[in-house]
Formats: sequence, C-alpha cells, structure tokens
Amino acid sequence: MATRRLATVFGGTGFIGQHIVSRLARLDYEVRVVTRHAEAVRPLMTQGNVGQVVAFRASLSDDAALARAVEGAGLVVNAIGILAEPRSGDFQRLQGELPGRIGRAAAAAGVPKLVHLSAIGADPASASGYARSKAAGEAGLQAAFPRAIILRPSVVFGPEDHFFNRFAGMAQLLPFMPVVSGATRFQPVFVGDVAAAALAAARRASAEGQVFELGGPRVASFRELMGYVLEVTGRPKRLVELPPGLVRLQARLGEFLPNPPLTRDQLILLQKDNVVSPGAKGFAELGIAPQAMEAVVPSYLTRFRPGGGRRAAYPA
Repeated sequence: MATRRLATVFGGTGFIGQHIVSRLARLDYEVRVVTRHAEAVRPLMTQGNVGQVVAFRASLSDDAALARAVEGAGLVVNAIGILAEPRSGDFQRLQGELPGRIGRAAAAAGVPKLVHLSAIGADPASASGYARSKAAGEAGLQAAFPRAIILRPSVVFGPEDHFFNRFAGMAQLLPFMPVVSGATRFQPVFVGDVAAAALAAARRASAEGQVFELGGPRVASFRELMGYVLEVTGRPKRLVELPPGLVRLQARLGEFLPNPPLTRDQLILLQKDNVVSPGAKGFAELGIAPQAMEAVVPSYLTRFRPGGGRRAAYPA
C-alpha cells in the first residue's frame, strides 16, 4: 500500500530536481532522493527536518533497485535529464529508456502519481539525439504508466542555471557577445515555477495522463536574450553573429572537453524555436502565473557586473 506522504525523486540533486525536493519538504513529504552518490544529497537534507530528506543509493541500470526506490511512494518524480552525453548512448539510456523503466516499476508498486520532466522540442523525427530521446522517453513512460503527467519546459532559468550564468561569464571574458542562430525564439521559464507545476499537477486528478508545456510570460529571440544578458551585467558590448561553419567546428572540438560549452547536437536544437505550442496545456491549467525573467535574473547576475556584487534574494 502506497504511503501518500512519501515521494521518490529521480534526479533530485540536479538543477530542477533540487527545487522539487525543496518544495516537497516544505509540504511535509518524506523525500527519497535516488542517487549513486549519497554525499550529493547532503546539501538537500537541510531543506527539511532530520530524516525527512534521505538519500536512496541505487544504480539506474538495475531494475530491482528501481523497484525498491519507488516502493511505498505516493508520488514519483523523474527529473533526470542531460544536455550533452558524457558517454555515447547516454541520451538513449537516461532519457530514452529510463522513463519507461521507472514507469514499469511505479506501476508494479501501485504508485498513484508519477510526474516526468521532459522538454519542449521532444520529437521522434528530430535530427537531434537529445530531442529524439526525450520523445522516446515520453512514449515509453506513457506505455508503462498511462496516468503519468509530462511537463515540457522551455529553457529553464534560476540562480544555478547553465544558460544565463554561462553567457554572463562569457560577457566578462570576451570583447564581444557571440550569437548563434540569433533568430531562434525561446520562452524562458523560472525553475521555481517548473517545480511548482510538478507539485500542482500531482495534486490534480484532471492532470493525469496529460502533457503540459511550460514557458514564461515573454518570448524572445536568442539575440534578444544575449542583449538582455549584456544589459543586466552592465557590459555594453557588440553582439556578433558567428558564421555557421565556424560554430560547427567549435562545437566539434568542444565535444572533447569534459563539460562542452556547445555540442553539434545542441546546434541542431538551436535551429528550431523552443516555445509553447499553440493550444497546449500549460501553467494556466495548473493555476500558476509564471514569473518573468526580468523579476528574477538580475538578482543572480549581479556578480557578473563590473566590480561584482552581492547576490540578491530571489523568489522561491
């Protein structure tokens, strides 16, 4: 029998997962964070009372371990996702196959609620391995656990993000701001709103089996977002559109780095708008008014301004 106040979170130490764990703890859930490295969960343990947030050591390749991880849970959240492959095949293993395996374990354990973090742009026909794996993960999960709730955010921002922080760092170092596929449109969404959507969806019977696309209140081109980074960091530099051939070469070379700044697969993603589809269910159906990036981003990019600055408080 599932315990209604126990939640199992996969990817709980990641950017979005940390915020989901924090909100679950504030709602008095016992939170089981699945991980291979228990020490990575220690910073999250301060989010609740002693013993409320715990590490559950498990290998994601072990179906028996997945079954133990979800046993007794009233809610399972899968927030595992990668933007680049540390090893060849990781997109398929972690994003294409794992969601279905988690879904089968949850169904067998009688878990009543399952929320899965996917991404806008998930497409089985995409030339991008990332987008194809996201689509495969959704399909496998829906087959195993038809009531699963799928959230597809656009680019996610917040104090620990790898988007605005990365480009603000580049603005510090380079004499100009490089622009790649400047006309491509994005709908940046605050990480706290994505976490809120995960919990709001889990509480709504009407959300079961549904897909929600999550975007913030503003749609902006890549070029406009780079201009915004320069404005917030107080660095009046030129925006320079890089030649496609040069970008492809840099991406190919960068893939040899442990944490590549840009990959060829990501270049494919940058060719297509990353915005909420017309008519898609989203924040409105979950009763959430998403926060604008202008209300949050300046609070954590102040440290990139000339002379630095303290990080201001930001909305949770």
